[in-house]
Amino acid sequence: MQRYTFTKISCYIGYIVQAIINNFLPLLFLIFQTEYNVSYEALGRLIFINFVVQILVDIVSVKVVKLLGYRTITVLAHAVAALGLVMLGVLPMLFPESVYTCLVISILFYATGSGIIEVIISPIVEYLPGEKKAAEMCFLHSFYCWGQVLTVIVSTVLLRLLGGNWMLLPIFWAVIPFVNMFSFMRVPLVIPQNEAENKGDSMRVLFKNRKFYKLLISMLCAGAAEIAVAQWSSMFIEQALGVDKVVGDLLGPCAFALFMGTGRIVFGLLGEKISLNRLITVNAALCFVCYLVVSFSSSPVLCLISCAVCGFSVSLMWPGTYSVAAKEISNGGTAMYGVLAMLGDMGCSLGPWLVGLVADFVNLQAGFLVVSVFPAIMFLSGIRDEIKKSIKLKRGAFNETR
Repeated sequence: MQRYTFTKISCYIGYIVQAIINNFLPLLFLIFQTEYNVSYEALGRLIFINFVVQILVDIVSVKVVKLLGYRTITVLAHAVAALGLVMLGVLPMLFPESVYTCLVISILFYATGSGIIEVIISPIVEYLPGEKKAAEMCFLHSFYCWGQVLTVIVSTVLLRLLGGNWMLLPIFWAVIPFVNMFSFMRVPLVIPQNEAENKGDSMRVLFKNRKFYKLLISMLCAGAAEIAVAQWSSMFIEQALGVDKVVGDLLGPCAFALFMGTGRIVFGLLGEKISLNRLITVNAALCFVCYLVVSFSSSPVLCLISCAVCGFSVSLMWPGTYSVAAKEISNGGTAMYGVLAMLGDMGCSLGPWLVGLVADFVNLQAGFLVVSVFPAIMFLSGIRDEIKKSIKLKRGAFNETR
């Protein structure tokens, strides 16, 4: 296993890159709203564009991986991500009269890199030697959380030091994917025989499996539930508590990410002893309660606590669904991970956009209330599965007594 230590480290950094890409821009939402008069809906549209691009990349990646191979596509993903972040800093300086258009163009590039990373990194780790796959997957995904914490804290400090000159920050963050690109040129990878020979389950086979549809719904709901709070919590906390941007960033997305990362580490250490499906169901219930508190409570402090606890509640949804898929559809291959990532990104684009859309007509709390339907669906689906499992066990026990 020591042979693959640097492979794992490179994969962990890959998720940090994805965290930078998905969480840096929302930290600037208040700046865009006050300096460039960008509406709530237009801000939500930026998130929507980011994840729609990732959805399209998820679809294409399944085929491209088979043509180029894991190493080449992973190196390319980091290169495009770095280029997009550099463009995010450079283009608005060159074209100050068209800042929003510059943002969209930059997103098209770095979202492409992020989409490929999302499809590729999980199967790379899944294929490495080892027995505790679910724990490994949670530990891997925890680095997305630590990347989010890093992005929030460092960006907040640098933004204060730079006097609000935000355009230098994405150039600074581009260094991480640029360096990790060279790492993936050298680290050893493990590609199973069925992947090398393109014998993994095809799309047609996957969509004939009824279990796969449940997994797709889970990924959609997981993406929406996680990203809606992560992307809007900074602005929500700033408005609810009446604090400045620095405090809002630290109390909002930073606290959310800390709790989410903690949840993934806890499961990585103890989760093999617990039913994964049952744990996801309990987390979905907790997430739904957190959304209701944020939607209806008039206490800013209680809303702040709920935003943070929501991070813990969503911690297992995404990596947990991946682990369940790997266990229940063992020959899914890259196609399975690609389609799951696509549905997750659909949720990531839909959730925050819905919050912004509703906020323009009512307020942010009403937006969170609408999105609470996603953890509710996950909870009801999990309860249904538990009831069906209980009925099967009782029938089996009854038949044995006969």
